[in-house]
Amino acid sequence: MAQFDVPLDELRTWRSRSVEPADFERFWAKTLAQARTHELDARFDLVDTGLVTVDVYDATFAGFGGHPVKGWLVLPAGTSESLPVVVEFVGYGGGRGLPHTHLLWASAGFAHFVMDTRGQGSGWAAGSTADPVGSAPAYPGFLTKGIEDPYAYYYRRVFTDAVRAVEAARSHPRTDAARTAAVGVSQGGGITLAVGALVPDLVAIAPDVPFLCDFPRATAISDRTPYREVGHYLSTHRGSVERVRSTLAYFDGVHFAARGRAPALFSAALEDLTCPPSTVFAAFNAYAGPHKEIEVYDFNGHEGGGPHQQAVQLRWLAQQMADPGPQRD
Repeated sequence: MAQFDVPLDELRTWRSRSVEPADFERFWAKTLAQARTHELDARFDLVDTGLVTVDVYDATFAGFGGHPVKGWLVLPAGTSESLPVVVEFVGYGGGRGLPHTHLLWASAGFAHFVMDTRGQGSGWAAGSTADPVGSAPAYPGFLTKGIEDPYAYYYRRVFTDAVRAVEAARSHPRTDAARTAAVGVSQGGGITLAVGALVPDLVAIAPDVPFLCDFPRATAISDRTPYREVGHYLSTHRGSVERVRSTLAYFDGVHFAARGRAPALFSAALEDLTCPPSTVFAAFNAYAGPHKEIEVYDFNGHEGGGPHQQAVQLRWLAQQMADPGPQRD
């Protein structure tokens, strides 16, 4: 697939037409306050994985509604000092998978917390976290679950879980809460943007080819799932367009980006049909943090930079972690 979106010089100034709800901040403040009425109850059980370079803990914490959410905490073996921590959110349909697939950040000397995504984990990587909340009729997938009511919407639960995941990661005695970063690819990148707005004191965020950004454009121009799930839903629920648009505005990465506070490293791929580059640039151009960069992969699709982007992240994040003080509020 050749480049299909607007030219790169236009992407550099591209802006979303997504309309921010007037009560956006109140909605999220209320949501997180409700979640925090439940004890975090973070637990970390050492797991014998057969790996000798890392210590792996099976993590459990209370997410949205006090529901148990799983994760992995992976630490470099043989260390005793408090380590900077990278909290990772995974892509659409996947779960936390197996511990030996999460060696990059611990190998670089970081603590690494991987959040399981509730109700997913049956596509490309297994998960262990149920979503005990039901929803109204939804198109197969997750993007339309509860989509006509922001309080019932699936991603309200996921984004709340993600904030609580940062709190859980910071609660472990071998992590340095003052040096916490969030990373993720695709859906994980969209969750990262939300966390970057909802957790005010992160050192850095790195959303790769982020999903869940600029919903008005994404749902209009992408014929790939997951965005196409919304179109399928509305082709049946013909009178629900405005209610759906209203709900999605509370979860649009563009509005979270406008509240970003940490240095940010984005990536976009110009042949990405799943998360079109204009939707990624809409979030990047809205980003309000003190410093932002974007890596552009001209001839790649949704795989983005892959291992090349990971190499960029390793260098960039080490720099951010080394001197976080001036970048904090």
